[in-house]
Amino acid sequence: MRRLFFVSLLQQLRVVWPILSGVISVMVACGLVIWRIEDWRLDEALYFTFVTGLTIGYGDFSPKHVSARVLALVIGFAGIVLTGLVAAVAVKALGATDQRDEE
Repeated sequence: MRRLFFVSLLQQLRVVWPILSGVISVMVACGLVIWRIEDWRLDEALYFTFVTGLTIGYGDFSPKHVSARVLALVIGFAGIVLTGLVAAVAVKALGATDQRDEE
């Protein structure tokens, strides 16, 4: 049953991969712009990007410039879309596993 789930999960990921990669690309691009605006180290900017995008938000880094704050909002919304996509793919894979298990 576990194998069916992972096979179905990979099939679903292949379907949404263009959207998923686009969302991640937008997040990384915004993080790189914030890196330049805020004059942070690159690892700090990417850390901020994914902590913000995954809606964790520790608060150890916060942008000071208005344009960087706007980009942080874009990262946050992209993170919500990313979370929704991952959840939808997992639910679809579980449903497909359940259907195959009943057969």
